[in-house]
Amino acid sequence: MELNGLERRVKAVLFDIDDTLVDLRSAMSTTLQHVSGPHLPHLQDQEWEEFKHLFWADPQGYYDMYLAGELTFVEQRVLRARHVHAVFGAAELDDEGFGRWNDEYQRLLPRHWAAFDDVAELLDALDAARLPYGAVSNNVEDYQRVKLDGCGLQRISVLVGTDTVGVAKPDPGIFHEGARRLGTDPSHTLYVGDNRLVDAEGAAAAGLLSVWLNRSGVETGRFAGPEITSLSELTVLFSGSGAGPEGA
Repeated sequence: MELNGLERRVKAVLFDIDDTLVDLRSAMSTTLQHVSGPHLPHLQDQEWEEFKHLFWADPQGYYDMYLAGELTFVEQRVLRARHVHAVFGAAELDDEGFGRWNDEYQRLLPRHWAAFDDVAELLDALDAARLPYGAVSNNVEDYQRVKLDGCGLQRISVLVGTDTVGVAKPDPGIFHEGARRLGTDPSHTLYVGDNRLVDAEGAAAAGLLSVWLNRSGVETGRFAGPEITSLSELTVLFSGSGAGPEGA
C-alpha cells in the first residue's frame, strides 16, 4: 500500500524502540559473542551467526513468558542463554556461572546501543512539522528510558512501557495510552514498528494508522498497510508537508 496522502491524516507519531529506533540486534550480537566466546571457543563464524540467530529467535518463547508475567526480565535472558549454550555444545554452566554471564552481558550491552542512522533526520522533520511523537515499547519504561537517553534520543519524552498500563503489545490499551499522552486520537496517530504482527497489525487493530518498518526487506508475511525499509521514506513524506495539528 502506498504512503501517499498518509501525512495529511497524521497528527502524531509513535515508534517502537528496539530495532526501529535503536539497533538492538547488532548490540546484542556483539555482546553475545563477547560473553559467550570463552565457553564456545570451537565455534566458527557461521556457527556464531547461527548461535546469535537462535538466541534472537527465542523458540521456547521465554520473552513472551516475561511479558505475561511468568518470568523476570533476567530469568528470560538466562533461560535463552542456557538454551543456545546447550545447543552449541558449551560446557554447562551452573546457576552461579550464568549469574556471572548475565552480569557481564548486562554490563557490556549498553556500550553497544546505538540509534539507526535514519532516526535523527526523521525526528528533525517531525519537529519542523510540529508533530508530537513518542514511543511505545514491550519492555519496562525505566529500562527503555535509559536506552533512549544512552542513544542520544532524549527528545523522545513520551514513553509508554509494559509496566505503564500493565499490558503489552498488541493489546490495544498500550497503543491507546501512547496516543493519549500525545494528546491525539488513535485514528490520527501513526505507529511505526519493525514487528509485523505485534507492531504493524497490532496498532492497526487498535485503530491507529500503521506502517510496518521491514528493514531487512525479507518477506515474512503480508501486511495490508504501508511497508517501508527505512525511516527515510517517512522523512521525505513529512518534510515540508505542512502536516501537524494546525495544518491538518
